[in-house]
Amino acid sequence: MAHVILGLLLIAPQSFYDLVKAFEAGIGLFYSASSGSIKRALDRLLAQGLIETDSTESGGRRRKAYRPTEAGRAEFRAWMTAAPPTGPGLETGALARLYFLGLLEPEERPRVLRGIEERIEHGLAALADLDERLNARSAPEGLHDVFEYQRATLDYGLASHRFMLDWFRDRAGRDALPGG
Repeated sequence: MAHVILGLLLIAPQSFYDLVKAFEAGIGLFYSASSGSIKRALDRLLAQGLIETDSTESGGRRRKAYRPTEAGRAEFRAWMTAAPPTGPGLETGALARLYFLGLLEPEERPRVLRGIEERIEHGLAALADLDERLNARSAPEGLHDVFEYQRATLDYGLASHRFMLDWFRDRAGRDALPGG
C-alpha cells in the first residue's frame, strides 16, 4: 500500500481525502484499501521520512497535502524496478507496477515488464507442476465432488496465469515498438 500511495503522490501532491478518492476511483480496480489503512500507511511513510506535508489554503479551508521526499522517490523507484511478489500477491503487484509504469523512464519500462513476465512464468510453472502431480492421484473415497472443485480452482489459476502472461508479453511487445 505504501508504494501505491507514493506513486499517487508522485503524480501530484494530495490530501488524505484525495488519496481515499483515488483509491475509490482507479486504484480500487486492483487494490482495495480502507480509509483507516490509508491513514496508517501515511503515518508510517511520514515516520520513515518518505513523505512530507505542507498546508495550503483551499476554498477557505486549510488542507494538508502530502508529497514524496527524495527518499520516497528513491524507494518508489526501487519498488517499481524490483520483481513483484509471487503467489497470491502476483496479480496485485503486477497491476500496481503497470498502473505507475509511466512514471519511469521509457528505457526502464521493458525491464519492469520482463520482471513481471518472469514472475508470471514462475507461478505458471508451479501451478503446472501441481496439476501434473494431481493428475497422478485419484480423489479420496467420498471426496470426489470436493476434489472436482479443487481441480476447477487450479484450472482457473492456470488459465489466469496464461492470460496474464500473454497480456504482459503483448504489452511488452507494443512498448518495444517506436512510439509504443
